[in-house]
Amino acid sequence: MGILNLTPDSFYDGDTYNNSDKILLRVENMLKEGADIIDIGAVSTRPGADTIDVEIELSRLINPVELIIKNFPEAIISIDTYRSKVAKELAAIGAHMINDISGGTFDNNMFKTIAKLNIPYVLMHINGTPQNMQTNPIESSILLTVKSFFSTQIKSLEKEGFNKIILDPGIGFGKSVGSNYEIIKNLEDLRFNDYPLMVGTSRKSMINKVLDTDPSEALAGTISLNTMALLNGANIIRVHDVKEAKQVISIVKEYNKSNN
Repeated sequence: MGILNLTPDSFYDGDTYNNSDKILLRVENMLKEGADIIDIGAVSTRPGADTIDVEIELSRLINPVELIIKNFPEAIISIDTYRSKVAKELAAIGAHMINDISGGTFDNNMFKTIAKLNIPYVLMHINGTPQNMQTNPIESSILLTVKSFFSTQIKSLEKEGFNKIILDPGIGFGKSVGSNYEIIKNLEDLRFNDYPLMVGTSRKSMINKVLDTDPSEALAGTISLNTMALLNGANIIRVHDVKEAKQVISIVKEYNKSNN
């Protein structure tokens, strides 16, 4: 899954893709490099990020998504949103899946909406909100906490008759550095009902704090974590750097074949 941020304030590439030509070139390059899914977000969810009005989010998304679908009809388009209205309106113009950082906790209508849309849904765990999630990050019992959350939310979705679920433990969303690494090490323990597991570690602070670097210099750390995640059960990795991620996937596939 390749990341396309349409935000002015994302932690790594904010305000980079701010016109049609740049957006199309970014998508074209990610697809050429092997992205299976393009994840498009218009609200920054970095720690401390301010929220924006739903109409601003829609205004940032609709025209670019229409343009991408027109120019790259083969692309699978994911919308990174926690709002049911955005999910509904973007699905109506052709988006194929929804990536919800709140796992249905920020919008009480999300589960009913996604069940009606009947498109794949990424259910992510977050501790708090982007505004406060790193104030008191989870330091212990992280696996139990995430498993309990997944169990509750999955039951709610399945009661709606919906099972196109992808699980994301929410690396960096209200967890300590140690808890993030514990998640990566124990991914299979978080699996439910053979639902795919998605992991996003790309250029995050769990790398920068260990290596004493910043997001612009965190590619090697990202590659390392993606390798660990894939070896430990991840089915989808969400990345800024598609070419390198595809290379990691190829190496891990070959490695896994040698173990059989």
